[in-house]
Amino acid sequence: MIDDNNLEDKRLKESFRQKTWDETVTKDSWMVFKVMAEFVDGYEKMAKIGPCVSIFGSARLKNDDKYYLMATEIAKKITELGFGVITGGGPGIMEAGNKGAHEGGGKSIGLNIELPFEQHFNPYIDKGYSLDYDYFFVRKVMFVKYSQGFIVLPGGFGTLDELMEALTLIQTKKIGRFPIVLVGSKFWSGLLDWFRDTLLANGTIAEENFNLFRVVDSADDAVAHIKAFYEKYAVNVNF
Repeated sequence: MIDDNNLEDKRLKESFRQKTWDETVTKDSWMVFKVMAEFVDGYEKMAKIGPCVSIFGSARLKNDDKYYLMATEIAKKITELGFGVITGGGPGIMEAGNKGAHEGGGKSIGLNIELPFEQHFNPYIDKGYSLDYDYFFVRKVMFVKYSQGFIVLPGGFGTLDELMEALTLIQTKKIGRFPIVLVGSKFWSGLLDWFRDTLLANGTIAEENFNLFRVVDSADDAVAHIKAFYEKYAVNVNF
């Protein structure tokens, strides 16, 4: 049996090993081509899918969890509005999102990331729309560029990363405004209290930044917010 601690020690020692200039430059140069390949492949495939909504949340939640069931319902109702569904392609809430889209007869896209644990493609992604990524930043570009809304269910660091990316880009006007829905007021309440009691209180965000997202507790309310937004505003490419 492979000792994970020994493998991690070897990785750390290799990362701290002093590399020659030639080694560094050669590795960086080839990395550029790999990044370009991920962008090109993603753009070519994602450009064909039409308007979509991304659903985010934990990979660790089981299929009997209330948020898994809610994500399935949300995704199904989203497809009834004519949107496809994009997820991170893995288990948990991601699987629920793809499952709901599949049940609703809508497009079901999965943007997978290579990870040492948890992540694997779920079985509800449409053939031809399972995309693999090595780089988180490339994957996040695909989520933002090809989504007309984010629905964010309870999750961990990865979910928070995707949420903060979207809020930052909209706040700084680097992309156009699109709806962001946080599902589960009890789950998100601590973070939102911290936003108000610490960030706002210290002047690091503005009061109007709280208008960038909506907090809901039901599938119907989540979908209704997406629907209301696009009844008022046209669907556009984000950048």
